[in-house]
Amino acid sequence: MTEIQISTEYITLGQFLKLADVIQSGGMAKWFLSEHEVFINNELDVRRGRKLRVGDKIEIPEFGSFTIIG
Repeated sequence: MTEIQISTEYITLGQFLKLADVIQSGGMAKWFLSEHEVFINNELDVRRGRKLRVGDKIEIPEFGSFTIIG
């Protein structure tokens, strides 16, 4: 599991994808979410504006598992 550190209260799913090097630019987030399944705390979510907070666990099949840390 890869840890992604944030210094704010939350980041959006779109920001997370870029920070975790899953996508190259924020503009790719909408496309990526339409093509791949993303599970947040074991629930499928495709909202790029979804707020991720410390302790959230993100699973992206074929890309890995991530945890948000503060």
